[in-house]
Amino acid sequence: MTWPVAGSPELTMLAATLVLAFVSIFPPAHGRTKANGLKWNAGPRDVTPNAPDLVTERLARAQANLMETLPLFVGAVLIAVVADKTGPLTFWGTQAFFWARLAYIPLYAAGVPYVRGVVWMAAMLGFLAVVAALFLP
Repeated sequence: MTWPVAGSPELTMLAATLVLAFVSIFPPAHGRTKANGLKWNAGPRDVTPNAPDLVTERLARAQANLMETLPLFVGAVLIAVVADKTGPLTFWGTQAFFWARLAYIPLYAAGVPYVRGVVWMAAMLGFLAVVAALFLP
């Protein structure tokens, strides 16, 4: 199979994860603008007069959660590629991280308990697989 980003499945999944992170910014931003209006959004937003709805708040937390782990994932993938430490662990790890993170957003928005935690753990296991590959021969 030919992978679109430098022929690398790891870099392709990293690029997909970056697109996911970028796209995840917009739903909570839209919800905050919907709650407070365009004038508020165009201004300095020193005060938020109206709290957004529950789903918007959940989407914002899901986005923040992704942004917390994204730098670690980016670093691990880039080190693996540069150090030529890619293989099955990095392949499956990057796949797990991306697909679990993609599933996490709607699960969080819908308020699904437990399953959301399992999906988050799948993403973290994917990240740990990439990190483990860095230290294995």
